[in-house]
Amino acid sequence: MRLKVHPVVSHMKAMLASMEARTGKSPDDWATIVLRYGATDVNKAAAQLKADYGLGKPTAWLLASRALGETPEDYDEAAYLSAATDLFNAQFAGKKAELAPIAQALATEATMLGDDAGVSPTKTMVPFYRHHVFAQVKAATQKRVDLCLALKGYDGPIDERLKPTGGSAKGDRITHVIGIFALADIDDQLRKWLKIAYELDEK
Repeated sequence: MRLKVHPVVSHMKAMLASMEARTGKSPDDWATIVLRYGATDVNKAAAQLKADYGLGKPTAWLLASRALGETPEDYDEAAYLSAATDLFNAQFAGKKAELAPIAQALATEATMLGDDAGVSPTKTMVPFYRHHVFAQVKAATQKRVDLCLALKGYDGPIDERLKPTGGSAKGDRITHVIGIFALADIDDQLRKWLKIAYELDEK
């Protein structure tokens, strides 16, 4: 499984890099303020920063998280790559453990499409990226993995196996989904649609 840093991580890192220019205080300055609060809960510390300094919710949460040493994988590329496999495995554990081989096989199929394809797990799903997310997998139930595909711009016929998500009408990247119950469901038809989604993300 070829891991790729999730774009949100780079965005959060850029937010920290520009923090002093935007707020007049460096991330370390903000960390000092957070630690003076004495809060140990990120959400409470972020809420206090927001109330005291008028910061936006994402900025306040990022500063509180960094100050308290929580979830560095959200804003540090190395920490993200170190945690990514655990983020992946946690979604297919316990009662969903039998789905793990399916998810792993799909991740392998995605990264075989090209050297620029990578797997970027989050806490709730596993996106596959080229330039943007072209597909993602998630444990839909204890017995089913959903392969979600970004097929915006595709104007050919769609197999009945692919179910629309409503994404086309809402402007979402993900437009169709295939339910997978067993490794045998990862067949040539599925590979065809995964490749189409990858190729649609050429630019």
